[in-house]
Amino acid sequence: MIAREGNLLRVHGALTIANVSELAAAGKQQFGDAAELIVDLGEVAEVDSSALSLLFEWQREARRRGVKISFRNLPATLQSLAELYGVSELIASNA
Repeated sequence: MIAREGNLLRVHGALTIANVSELAAAGKQQFGDAAELIVDLGEVAEVDSSALSLLFEWQREARRRGVKISFRNLPATLQSLAELYGVSELIASNA
């Protein structure tokens, strides 16, 4: 579900309530020695609102550890959910 290549984390598959807890923990394990992480969501196939919670959790953990985190290739459905909830500006993104 998460593959790391240097400071790039590639997330694959679904980001839904069914697996968000597992992904939260797996993502946090990648923070250890990083100064900066870029999370690529280009291969995410399915999302629900829990995906937003996951991104916010990773942001909180990054802040706690002093890691700069950003997201790229957000799926259109995730962008729509973020806009619907009025939180799109809270997700640091580099296209």
